[in-house]
Amino acid sequence: MPHQESLTIQAEISAARFLELDEMLSEIGRKRTMHDLIPFPDLGGVHFARILLMPQALDIHGQTISASILYLCEVDAPARAHIAELVDKATAGLDRLFAGCDGYRVDSAADRIAWLHAHTLPTAAYYVNTVGRGLTQIQQEALLREAIEDFLDRDRPRLALMPALDIRAAVQEHVKTRPDLSFAQSPPDGPSLGWRLGEALHQVGVPALTLALAPLAAAAAPLWAALLRWYETHDVPHQQRPDPQSLRELSRGEDFAAQSPLTAIGFVKPGWFRQVTLTGALAALDYGVRHLYNRGSLTGVRTIHFARWLLLDDGRRALFASNYDGSLESYMDEFIDKVAWGLNAVFSNGLGYPRTRWLVGDGATDEQAFKNYLRTHQLRTHVWYSAYENLTTHNIETNARIRAGLLGQSSPAEAQAWLALL
Repeated sequence: MPHQESLTIQAEISAARFLELDEMLSEIGRKRTMHDLIPFPDLGGVHFARILLMPQALDIHGQTISASILYLCEVDAPARAHIAELVDKATAGLDRLFAGCDGYRVDSAADRIAWLHAHTLPTAAYYVNTVGRGLTQIQQEALLREAIEDFLDRDRPRLALMPALDIRAAVQEHVKTRPDLSFAQSPPDGPSLGWRLGEALHQVGVPALTLALAPLAAAAAPLWAALLRWYETHDVPHQQRPDPQSLRELSRGEDFAAQSPLTAIGFVKPGWFRQVTLTGALAALDYGVRHLYNRGSLTGVRTIHFARWLLLDDGRRALFASNYDGSLESYMDEFIDKVAWGLNAVFSNGLGYPRTRWLVGDGATDEQAFKNYLRTHQLRTHVWYSAYENLTTHNIETNARIRAGLLGQSSPAEAQAWLALL
């Protein structure tokens, strides 16, 4: 199975074009006719995708930042293959989205591919709930669970009289008769050897480099700590509350499936100190989500399918995007309860964030201030696609355990526990 990659494409648009796209994409999102624009199910390995617009803005120095259109996707690697497939199967849709953008040419597929690559942004940190669990595996294991449950329901009177081990054996025999379930006779493949070697090198190399630079970091730490506290005591948190009309518009894109998308953007505080601190925090976050929190839990938060952090507009703004289970309110509560320190380490470098103490203290623990901050920085998702919109992260993990439990020998207690998953 491949690993999963994020793709972010950003292109500037004029004010007039913004209005045209806003109307078009809003209608597509409202009618959920996104496949007429881009046939996502026909594109290989797309887990989630979204299209949204960012209006023109003034940065903290009064400089204009043009309006832009964003395309975000979580896809089985490699992302460059997804770009080629987009151009091959969604040419008309891409032209509707990006026509009029600077340099966008429709002369050939090669021109479109080159343009999309040129407008792709790097991701600073990327969280994947379970690395290496590809779209095909998720869909196959959902099919397997459905087939087993149908079998158990159909033969329930006979099976109810049997011990757990015999029921499991009956399920195994049934699965063997289904050619479409032949994949369940073996465990899923992991990511490629080359990718795993690269990740292992990164896992070892980053601490080694950090250790080598430790003397310099130790020498600079007192100055950094003093500056941090000075900036924190002089920060001015925003007191802005979310506009009711904006909340209604945002809520239209939430809670119509088992998952919802969240996109938020904010200005980075001015000055080199915050740029350096944010860069360091994102680097630490990237290491953590790649090597420590890549098996179903982000420091205890289990409801996130994917999340990414990246910098826009030459580092003047930072963007966060995620796909999560449940309501936004419960999502924010879970973050505050379990990982407020992590939120603070990154988001406290954003203008107007609730005041922190020593980078990781306070901040998000002011629950209402944090929720107001997030809501007032949230962007409306115009078009959103999920390849498995009825599956939560819990469902996906359970389905994987059901498949794993079919293989090999089992004790009576293990068979009973396996049946309890169904």
